[in-house]
Amino acid sequence: MPLFIVENDITKMTCDAIVNAANSSLLGGGGVDGAIHRAAGPKLLAECRGLHGCKTGDAKITGGYDLPSRYVIHTVGPVWNGGSYGEEELLRSCYSRSLALALEYGCETVAFPLISTGVYGYPKREGFRVAREEITSFLEEHDMTVYIVIFGAGAFDIDPDLRSDISSLLSGRSSAYGSSPKPGSSGLFRGLRSLKRSVDESAASVSMEEEVCEAVCDKVSAREMRECAASAAAAMPMTGASSDMADLKERLSMLDESFSQMLLRKIDELGMTDVECYKKANLDRKHFSKIRSDRNYRPKKMTVLALGVAMKLPKSELTELLMKAGYALSDSDPTDVIIGYFISKGNYNVYDINEALFAFDRPMLGA
Repeated sequence: MPLFIVENDITKMTCDAIVNAANSSLLGGGGVDGAIHRAAGPKLLAECRGLHGCKTGDAKITGGYDLPSRYVIHTVGPVWNGGSYGEEELLRSCYSRSLALALEYGCETVAFPLISTGVYGYPKREGFRVAREEITSFLEEHDMTVYIVIFGAGAFDIDPDLRSDISSLLSGRSSAYGSSPKPGSSGLFRGLRSLKRSVDESAASVSMEEEVCEAVCDKVSAREMRECAASAAAAMPMTGASSDMADLKERLSMLDESFSQMLLRKIDELGMTDVECYKKANLDRKHFSKIRSDRNYRPKKMTVLALGVAMKLPKSELTELLMKAGYALSDSDPTDVIIGYFISKGNYNVYDINEALFAFDRPMLGA
């Protein structure tokens, strides 16, 4: 199941559970703690009184009362004292104990604030790193959708050097992919162009050029493609053409392959399991099941990009996968530019990419 970063007020998150960055008394306080108690109403405080507090690094669960969530998981984060007093271990425990309680109570969706990064002084970027590592480790073994809720623009940012690199790319819309793909740039259309050249060289008297060029440039239907190729083959002398025809026949045999069929074929070729693929793509299991079961499934572009990232596809194969779903990469789209930047660096980690997308207010990979 996926992990998402969202900018919101955590008291407005409609989830099975939200996590409260509480103090050890569990009786309310400032910041997130106070906001949750105010939104939940007096019954939350009454239940918390019966819990008799909570130790740092531990977590306890209550009802959500007037909140849109069924439960509130209260966890007590460490106060930052320079990092030499076990703060990271205690912060990790906050996340792991909260997730364990969510699992025990059958929660499918959970929202976290960035624990301890407010008045407790934990460095924001380090606090986010701990949160991401603990949550993604949990999601490798369990199905749950988890949100990290950011309140206010100053509560989150990426590495300054990374921000500078991406900002430079976006200022000129000069993506790591270079120019947008032109008609005829995929492997199939390259094969047709090669066939066209053979016709020109071997049967110049046969005027096939117009028909072949229209097939290449207009990306006509599979049936028309095959008719075009068959006509070209009939006009071509047999000598020297066998290798071209064998290659073209192989490519044409995949024309009727749908997006889902291409995806599943690539997963098999890479030796991946379905679970590995959808988790690396930041997709949930139910979404992936729809893709697998429906031959004619029409994915969103961000879903296709997420799956391409999960499979670590090079630019050419990612372009092919997008084209199969009716999309293309564009050096004028900031989202494509950012994803292209990470792929050009050999970084296919969907969470790294999503952090950058969030920082630049772009839609994130997965669903």
